[in-house]
Amino acid sequence: MKLLFIGGIGIQEVLLLALVILLFFGGKKIPELMKGIGKGVRSFKNGMNNIEKDVNISEDISADMEKKK
Repeated sequence: MKLLFIGGIGIQEVLLLALVILLFFGGKKIPELMKGIGKGVRSFKNGMNNIEKDVNISEDISADMEKKK
């Protein structure tokens, strides 16, 4: 198994990493960590969508101003 964003890491390394995380944080903390990561990703996506909307609005205003000239 080769994950695209990590490179040449195999399934054995992924399992070892998961075991170390489980030992380090404990079974009860992992769902909380994943929930926090999910909220962070969701917030990032919302921010990116807002920036895209602002750019589109700015382009629309610029196009309207050009039409009026």
